[in-house]
Formats: sequence, C-alpha cells, structure tokens
Amino acid sequence: FSRFFFHVPNVEKNLPSCSYTQTPVEGTNSELLLSVLSEFLIVGFPDLQREYFHLVAWFFFVLYVITVVGNLILVVVFALEPSLQKPMYIIMVSLALSDIGFTTVALPKLIARYWWNDGSIGVHTCFFQRHMIHYFGSLNSLILLTMALDRCLAVCFPFRYPLLMTVPNMLGLTVFSWIIAHIFPGIGTINFTFASFCGPNRIIQAFCDTLSLTALVCGETNQYGASYGAAMFILYFPLGFIIVSYFWIIFSVFRMSNNQGKKKTISTCATQGFIIAIYYLPRFFVYSTPFFPNLTMTADKRMVTTLFYSFFPPLINPFIYCLRTKEIQDIFKRWIQRQKSIAQG
Repeated sequence: FSRFFFHVPNVEKNLPSCSYTQTPVEGTNSELLLSVLSEFLIVGFPDLQREYFHLVAWFFFVLYVITVVGNLILVVVFALEPSLQKPMYIIMVSLALSDIGFTTVALPKLIARYWWNDGSIGVHTCFFQRHMIHYFGSLNSLILLTMALDRCLAVCFPFRYPLLMTVPNMLGLTVFSWIIAHIFPGIGTINFTFASFCGPNRIIQAFCDTLSLTALVCGETNQYGASYGAAMFILYFPLGFIIVSYFWIIFSVFRMSNNQGKKKTISTCATQGFIIAIYYLPRFFVYSTPFFPNLTMTADKRMVTTLFYSFFPPLINPFIYCLRTKEIQDIFKRWIQRQKSIAQG
C-alpha cells in the first residue's frame, strides 16, 4: 500500500535527527534490540528555502486568526439572536465549530515548524493529531450531508418540512454526526497504536495523516490500507447522497411556478454547491492521482492542494454565509445602527 501511494524524498531541511528508543524483542534467545521511533518530524514543504520560513509562518498565523475569529463571530451571532435558532442555522454553527476545531488541531504545529524550525512531534501526539484531522474531515462530510438533506426536504417537501426538520430533530442529527464521526478515524488510530515505526520519521505533509503515517510503518501495511478505505467511505458515501439530493432539488426547482422562490432556492443551493465542490473536488484529485499512471504530483503540489481543501473552506464559510444570508445581514445592520445611536448619545 505505501509503495503504491508514496515516494518520500530524502529531505533534511535543517531538522533534527531521528529520535529512537531501544526495546528488547520478546520471544528471542538473543539480546536483540528493536529501534522504535519516539517522535516524528513535520517537514512541510520539502523544497521551501529557509529564508521564506518566517513569511510562511506569518501567512499561516494570519490564516488561523481570520478563520477562528470569523467562525466565532458566526457562533456568537447565533447564540445572541433567538431569531437564528432554526434548523438551517444549527447546521451553520455546527460547521463553524468543526472548522475552528480542525484549524486549531492542524495549524499551530505547522506555524511552529516555520516560526521556530520546530517540526518535532511525539508519536502519540501525532496519532492524536491524525485522529482529529480525519475526525473533523469525516464530521464536515456528515454536516454537508445534513445540509443537503435539510435543503432537499425544504424544497421538495415544503409543507412537511416544518414537521420533519424541527429544532430538536436537527440537534439530534447534529449530535449524532459529532459522535459517529469518531468511528472510522478511531479504527485507524487503534491500528497505528500497535504499529512499528523504525525509521525514517519525516512526514512530508503539513500535519500527521493516514497516508503519511502508513508510508512510515515497518512491515505489512494491508490493514492500514483497509483503514484508509474506511475513511474514504465515510468521506465519499455522503457525497453520493448529496449529489442525488441536489439533482432532486434541481428537478423540483424547475417545476416551481413562483419565479422569486425559484431564484431564492437556486441562490441558496448554488452557495452550498460551491462549498461542497471546493471541499470534495481537490480531495478527489489528490486521492485518485495514484490510480492514473499519467498523472503525477510532486510533494509540494500535493501539499498545496491539501492545504487548499483543508483551510480554504473554513476561511470563507463564515463570509459566504454572512454575505449571502439576508437574515444575518439584517442583524449586522441593526447592530451597527444601534452602536451609532449609542455613540451619538
């Protein structure tokens, strides 16, 4: 599996040497010692010159701050405005919290890698990061599935929608998604916990993930390939349902007689379709490249693509929803007018 998916270059980049502990191998008559890794090294961009490290660190730091602040604003607005406590906005808040969690798990270590040239990460810390990276990826996929289900019911069954998609029902779906998203990443985490890593220890990626860790496992990797397949299932099975839902929505829209309602529905679905496209399409490209011999992707290109689909959607989601949702726009306008009135006395 690792031979098929990876070519790991010999990258130094002024990173510290590998750190090992020696453990006796049980069941042998000799005093054979097995060298076991005690930490990994996050390499990041393998071809990036050292003179650009601080610039890259600043870029990711600003990206992190804007992403967290933007999504927190959406959460605060939802919490303070009872008028927004509806099923659709529960989905938005769930997505915002997931985006905050993902960037908080992924970016601080990458920032430290380029700010202080500190790419070292403990083995179990790496396993935890890998688990949470794939957890939030699975969670986002389930949230987008819930979003598609909500829009499908609203457009195709408008009279039954208020009965089917109530606030308690949406809260139940949301909690269920946050819990079940742990299952498939958890299987992989357990497998990696019992794996042997005897070198090398360089992760040619922005963070610990399944593909990078599988490339470093000593011995047979078929079971990790199965974990990878399970992760792809939880990622792309919802995509199939989402595509069917939007075809159903498009069919229902063309049957509408109200032009204003038709335009509003198309606008809402186009916004969500854009978010879904930038979430899934780059992932599909990265994970399908090894299956096409004529397609090649360098480590730097793979990392840039990974960073795009990982951090661009969390960055733009709050801005899209704030700019495209009239109800949120009206709330901001009222807040601004209220502040002006207070300032004027």
